[in-house]
Amino acid sequence: MSLPISFEFFPPKTPEGADKLRATRQLLYAQKPEFCSVTFGAGGSTQDGTFGTVKEILDEGVDAACHFSCVGATKATVRAQLATLRAMNVKRLVALRGDLPSGYGIGGEFHYASDLVAFIRAETGDAFRIEVAAYPEVHPQAKSAEADLQAFATKVKAGANSAITQYFFNTDAYFRFVDDAAALGVDLAIVPGIMPITSSTQLMRFSDACGAEIPRWIRLRLQGYGDDIQSIKAFGLDVVTDLCDQLCRAGVPGIHFYTMNQSAATLEICKRLGL
Repeated sequence: MSLPISFEFFPPKTPEGADKLRATRQLLYAQKPEFCSVTFGAGGSTQDGTFGTVKEILDEGVDAACHFSCVGATKATVRAQLATLRAMNVKRLVALRGDLPSGYGIGGEFHYASDLVAFIRAETGDAFRIEVAAYPEVHPQAKSAEADLQAFATKVKAGANSAITQYFFNTDAYFRFVDDAAALGVDLAIVPGIMPITSSTQLMRFSDACGAEIPRWIRLRLQGYGDDIQSIKAFGLDVVTDLCDQLCRAGVPGIHFYTMNQSAATLEICKRLGL
């Protein structure tokens, strides 16, 4: 099966983490990803680590997408960061509003990701391919599902090239979102984001924070395994492979894996899918 795939990493905090991520990337590059993206901390708190990791990926001969958030940013700081990225020969951005640091009001000159997308386009023309985020199960801070869809359409019309979804385990949510977006005139690739299941506590924590729904049957099975790590991983591989298989059969435009800087689960899923 031939399908564009991409991988997401986060910037490591320690030299040991950086070495481990380099080894992880080399294993994943065997899958010939279209690109690898690197996340940006709340309020741009990991900017140096993000830019440094992006540069390493580019130097390794793989296309890299830099996450770029605008919470608390000014036009001057964004303009300077864009110039830095262009000098690094970065061609892809994942444009996000970004998470608010704790205790932080929505300051800065950009209030929504659509403001950032429009500004990037006005400043740099077509210098960057811009990805935006999509939320099949509704952004946790959206006033309603309809408001969230409208916000997504606004982002796209501001100049996005394609979108990557928050992870999900219910394909109906994804297909419905794609159909509803199309009904609003959104005509671009909406790539499903996939989170391999390797730890139940980590998955529960992330999902509660980002609003991704873990179906009750999956949650109960994971709870039933307790501390049996091997059973959790085996179950997770079956569930996520089946999820990806359904998506592939339906003709999705690609798959974006949230790797959590690990390679084993993602590689096994790709192998099972014949990617």
